[in-house]
Amino acid sequence: MGSRKIRVGIDTGGTFTDVVAVDDESGAIVTTKTPSTPQDPAIGFLAGIEKVLAQLGETGDAIDAVSHGTTVATNKLLEGKVGTLGFITTEGYEHVLEIARQSVPDGYGNSYFWVKPDRIVPADRVRTIRGRLAYNGSEIRPLNEDDVRAAARFFKDREIRTVGVCLMHSYANPEHERRVRDILMEEYPEATVSISSEVLREYREYERSITTLVDAAVKPNIRNYVNNIANRLREFSSAEGEQRDIPFYVMKSNGGVLSAKEVVHQPITTVLSGPAAGALGAALIAGVAGVDQVLTCDGGGTSTDVTVVVGGEPALTTEGRVGVYPSKIPMIDVVTVGAGGGSIAWMTPEGTLRVGPQSAGADPGPLCYAKGGNEPTITDAHVLLGRIPPHLLGGEIPLDTELARKGVEELAHRLGLEFEACATGILEVSAWNQANALRQITVKRGLDVRDFTLVTFGGSGSLLACRLIDILGLKDVLVPLEPGNVSAFGLLTVDVRNDYVQTHVSRHDRLEIEELQAGLDALAAEAERALEDEGFGPDQRQYARSADLRYFGQAFEVRVPVGDGPITQELMDEAAERFHQAHRELYGYDFRNDPHQHVEWVNLRVSGIGPIKRPELAEIAPGTGADDALTGTRQAYFDEWVTTRVYDRARLGAGDELEGPAVIEEFSSTIPVHPGFRARIDTFGNIRLSKTSDSNGATR
Repeated sequence: MGSRKIRVGIDTGGTFTDVVAVDDESGAIVTTKTPSTPQDPAIGFLAGIEKVLAQLGETGDAIDAVSHGTTVATNKLLEGKVGTLGFITTEGYEHVLEIARQSVPDGYGNSYFWVKPDRIVPADRVRTIRGRLAYNGSEIRPLNEDDVRAAARFFKDREIRTVGVCLMHSYANPEHERRVRDILMEEYPEATVSISSEVLREYREYERSITTLVDAAVKPNIRNYVNNIANRLREFSSAEGEQRDIPFYVMKSNGGVLSAKEVVHQPITTVLSGPAAGALGAALIAGVAGVDQVLTCDGGGTSTDVTVVVGGEPALTTEGRVGVYPSKIPMIDVVTVGAGGGSIAWMTPEGTLRVGPQSAGADPGPLCYAKGGNEPTITDAHVLLGRIPPHLLGGEIPLDTELARKGVEELAHRLGLEFEACATGILEVSAWNQANALRQITVKRGLDVRDFTLVTFGGSGSLLACRLIDILGLKDVLVPLEPGNVSAFGLLTVDVRNDYVQTHVSRHDRLEIEELQAGLDALAAEAERALEDEGFGPDQRQYARSADLRYFGQAFEVRVPVGDGPITQELMDEAAERFHQAHRELYGYDFRNDPHQHVEWVNLRVSGIGPIKRPELAEIAPGTGADDALTGTRQAYFDEWVTTRVYDRARLGAGDELEGPAVIEEFSSTIPVHPGFRARIDTFGNIRLSKTSDSNGATR
């Protein structure tokens, strides 16, 4: 039996755990879904593996590798639950978190109304120590070890178990920070410590401090979770006799995976792991269908994640944030909004309707789950308006519409609205929340949202697709086959990837070839060591070099690729030329021909990449007309109650077309087709939604 090589992708969301298994020999792909278990996510994880193995008729010893995307860290940060943290920094910098960036977030034109969010570490839990490095890493004053011991005891007395350390200029020389960590471990071995020179070796104290503190905050959770699963997997494989370590990879925010034993040392790199896998899966599916300008919209139970993919590659950023926390590690440029199926609708003190960011999650879940939820959610509004069937997962989860109706009627009464207006309003607020997130990743970056196809997936991602076409003027929407499992599928398409960065500030005309070569070589050596540990031979390892450049005096950089091969003046000039070009695309101007404006190099970066085999996508059989997939009709509300045709997606074939009002149902998701829209099935089984033309042939 054990001759089969099965790779499993598992995406644990806030509400459901999705599983995809691919047989590397035959290319067969099997998918399933099981409820998440928030108290111990490992239970849902293993239940998913058992379920998918049973479908394949296999045992644990057929598993070749497991790749996993998790929202454990993301949900903790989105809900602002960072726990009790301590912070150690250089003497004189105790208020770095208060000063922050002196910038008011967008949307608060008048900063009078803006209230600064609580610091991630209150001032009374910040400790400073004497000792000082210069910007180039040379020592100005030695580290005062008594101060470090005093800080360790301070945290120990108050049982503050998680500590972030960020000393001035430690990106240039990590010695002081490493010594601080050693002393903390001696004095207070129970503590969890993150040091900034390992989390983020680049300058900008505020972002480096926050990124390090967030890393420390999620470390205990990620460590327990990953180790727990690795141990259970070992037991799982030993059902047949001898135990073996099943290779276990965890998805990172940068679009790569990393083995579990490594990921526990750099947990912040997983904060967007689920969304990153979804973006890559959607990019691959859209690329095969012939679309390379893609926006992805991954709607789950807790949140919706959106990304932009140009030319098949998701955009990367180091300016990302998770909830209110800026995070400077390289991540796929995901904007997350608290607008998932379980997001709660509520009334503000001013009497207006809001949706999210609080979610009813998997437990107790929306009202209609009848598991003790007591507030109306987006899912409740959909089921009451007939947009989704009164059961989920092919009947595994029946929905109680009466409970949902009570909750929404109560809210409608408080808002002074008719019941239908309130339910429609909940969906409308949610659609605008999603549309604003999509605008953030396109319009704000100089891209025209109307040039893109939206790929919607996740259990709730496609429910508002028609509204998003209207609000944003999108070309069309593509809904992949089994949309609920796109993130889990994406996990099987991902290479092993590790990123290394080092701040190296120098004007372009003063940059020494030897210095640049030495800096990039040092980063490449770290990348090589990591790939070797991950089991990649010398001929498999790939490296991608890049650098952050800016005009002298600017505050922000633009990342550009640096060509392969030994560093030469030509390679350096090419990178500068790419920077001028990228600057023009982003900001509409450049200083290419102005001798007074100097280009400055800021950060050097190297990514080590270990490639893996990607599953093939198959074409589906031609259809026999959409009517063959009709399962009945029901009343649904689209501005008025209308009789709406209901189709079974599994029975639709390539080339089939249907017009709204209609609802297309499948195991893991539902797609309402509004009046004035049509749905067409392409050769790979994707649904393509678009507006039907009006009389003069133009789409509205």
